Amino acid sequence: MEKYHIEPYEDRDDSRDFRKEEAYLRAKKKVDALIGFYWHLAAYVVVNLFLIILIGVNSSFFQFGTYATAFFWGIGLVFHFLGVFGTNFLFGKNWENKKIKEYMDKENEDWE
Repeated sequence: MEKYHIEPYEDRDDSRDFRKEEAYLRAKKKVDALIGFYWHLAAYVVVNLFLIILIGVNSSFFQFGTYATAFFWGIGLVFHFLGVFGTNFLFGKNWENKKIKEYMDKENEDWE
């Protein structure tokens, strides 16, 4: 009796295509989120420059009302930024490990 070799599901071409499609959709979603944030930022800058100049010329540049829209909208923009880039945008996931290695390497150089 002849035995048949059946490949695991993960090795089939259709599963690889499915994983590629999922990866593409995740990447597309991230790019769309970035584009959305940059459009939000552009609208923020244009509208608030217009409002600050308009209100400042007609009233005064030295009162909170001139900058109130920019201030409160800016809070929303910060939350949009955190939603797109995450809370660890400055340090990243491996930042701590990289810094520890950097300091250890520097200390090892000092000992040599």
